[in-house]
Amino acid sequence: MTKTFEDDINDLLKFVEYFPDFPKPGILYKDVLSVLNDRNGMQLLEKILKQISLQLMGKIDCVAMLETRGYIIGPIIALQLSVPCIPVSKKGNLPGTLIEQSYTLEYGEDILTIQLNSIKKGQRILLVDDFLATGGTLKAASNLIKKSGGDIVQGLVLMEKCDLEGRKRLDFPIISLISD
Repeated sequence: MTKTFEDDINDLLKFVEYFPDFPKPGILYKDVLSVLNDRNGMQLLEKILKQISLQLMGKIDCVAMLETRGYIIGPIIALQLSVPCIPVSKKGNLPGTLIEQSYTLEYGEDILTIQLNSIKKGQRILLVDDFLATGGTLKAASNLIKKSGGDIVQGLVLMEKCDLEGRKRLDFPIISLISD
């Protein structure tokens, strides 16, 4: 019997590890990147990302990947689509002339950057990260990409914390592999 995409997602759930009281007491952290601790898990993630890439073929010119965990997902998809990857990083982690976007976090503020001229005007962008909670980081990255002339046509996250409604802050569609 051939496995469906949904079967693969359910199998992926078996690799998620749970860490109570992280990053603070009362939080149950679900680490979707535990999949990387197992060869079978990595192969399953690659298979899922390849399937998603097939749906995006011809619709994406570039993959923008958020530091740090988006850097794991982005290249797999970019290779399947034969498109470049653009790193979106926290301030101080990229060289050269940068464009910046500040954003608010739960406990303060931070700044995202991309290298100037890394995105061409009108380029169709897939924005990838590992986790969607409040949507603040993805929203900031989206603003930064738009400032650079890019057009986000799709977002992709491995896991989404639905009760925080971060998706509502975004003005582009999101593929979420695992919803919580």
